[in-house]
Amino acid sequence: MNNDTTLVLGATGKTGRRVAARLRLHGGAVRTASRTSPTRFDWSHPDGWDAVLRGVTAVYVVPPPVPGPVHEFVARAEAAGVRRLVLLSGRGADSWGDGTFGADMRSAEDAVRGSASEWTVLRGANFDQNFDEDIFHGPLVAGELALPAGAVPEPFVDVEDVADVAARVLTEPGRHAGRIYELSGPRALTFAEAVELISRAAGRPVSYRQVSPDAYAAGLVGQGWEKDDARQLADMFVVMERGVIAEPTDDVAAVSGRAPRSFEEYVVRVAAAGGWEPQR
Repeated sequence: MNNDTTLVLGATGKTGRRVAARLRLHGGAVRTASRTSPTRFDWSHPDGWDAVLRGVTAVYVVPPPVPGPVHEFVARAEAAGVRRLVLLSGRGADSWGDGTFGADMRSAEDAVRGSASEWTVLRGANFDQNFDEDIFHGPLVAGELALPAGAVPEPFVDVEDVADVAARVLTEPGRHAGRIYELSGPRALTFAEAVELISRAAGRPVSYRQVSPDAYAAGLVGQGWEKDDARQLADMFVVMERGVIAEPTDDVAAVSGRAPRSFEEYVVRVAAAGGWEPQR
């Protein structure tokens, strides 16, 4: 146990709440912050950042969905005496090209990697939990997931593994300085294969249908998404179809000391809890 305080941003999100729990178990002081936490943090209101950073020695940074703010945040963090920054980013961020997709994460990486503080970047593949805690969940419960993803597989990563790695990095100062970890699951699956595994474990018919990126973006707009946000998500699948981030990596094992969880383990866990059962 030590007296250092770690600030966890995005503390109510998929990774943040899991990282915070692990840090508490480890015995460190944790300050959790988000727009809905008792300690409020909002990327669009920098006037509140200094109070959140006061007394903090390390920060787990979940960046905002727009480029820019992380640069000022890093400057404020350095001025407040923060010694370590651990950033959540996306798998293969430097291979995406200069399109609109991922501009937020590339900007955040530039900010953190240019910091005088010790930094580490965690680049995650698509999360397993996108299928039960995020945008893919509703369509799966309804019986069909339609996406612009074809035969190129994705090495989905379990958020529990991402949180394990983040907690390890945050509690091992110096060991991971200046490192970029590409986090993935143990093998790559197509979305059609992933949906088939979900269908089998859930014991109900769920199908996958491939659509074009334009059709997918139009469908999101029809559901109330902003046009630019819908286009960016569709463009993520365009990047994935190039195959540049399709290969699994060994970085989860390199940091955590054990193999990453399989997609099958995740599916069984969620299906047993009724995660894909229709609402009654």
